[in-house]
Amino acid sequence: MSVSPLGSPLAGYTALVTGGGSGIGLATATMLAAQGAAVACLDLDPSAVEAPLVGVRGDVADDAVAEAVAEAAARTGGVDILVNHAGTLARGTVESHGLDVWRRVFEVNVLGMVRTTRAALPWLRKAAQDGRSPAVVNTCSISAAVGMPGGAPYATSKGAVHSLTLSMAADLLPEGIRVNCVTPGPVDTPWVRRELAAAPDPAAALAGVHARQPNGRLITAEEVAAGICYLAGPLSAAVTGTSLVLDGGLRGVRIPPRG
Repeated sequence: MSVSPLGSPLAGYTALVTGGGSGIGLATATMLAAQGAAVACLDLDPSAVEAPLVGVRGDVADDAVAEAVAEAAARTGGVDILVNHAGTLARGTVESHGLDVWRRVFEVNVLGMVRTTRAALPWLRKAAQDGRSPAVVNTCSISAAVGMPGGAPYATSKGAVHSLTLSMAADLLPEGIRVNCVTPGPVDTPWVRRELAAAPDPAAALAGVHARQPNGRLITAEEVAAGICYLAGPLSAAVTGTSLVLDGGLRGVRIPPRG
């Protein structure tokens, strides 16, 4: 396997990013393209996707997403890299919502990854046969490993994403397809900002998040995108079945309170 120069390690590669219309997904797609890949962004609303990125409308919670994956592959030339980022959030405890909310979260966050991966596998397999280093990168969450109040539906779905990542990595490794996940802590995205804005005291809510973080701040979308691009690229050819934690030390670091 040949590796492209460091300035364009993904030259000649194609990528599909679900949830690529905004936030982490769009930051990831932009970074993949900057590294040389032809990138399609699959999203419910791809209107913010601009050239050289390719916007494709699709819903990972619908079986028809397979048609959107095929469209993306046709427009970029294949799928060497699949970034399963599309997701949804539901705040609450185990009793806060009816099962319809739980089903919706799993439909998007877990089964959405199953649908898009199944649809992309023919192209991923072809990439392996052609001598490239195909990769799948799933977006997990630190909430899968750290108990946080009010996040039961979302955290449970992300725990399933972690397990799914390991199973996929074991199943697809013999075919030359790597599967990993990124595990971010709280990220500064429009999604998180909306959640904070809905709090009774948004400024206090943001200060509380910063105080909880050992690094003292939210993670940036670009920092998560950089982790995804590393796992997606041929320079990480020896990495599979791994969770790359990007949480500012939240999971493993304990420091004295500031102040």
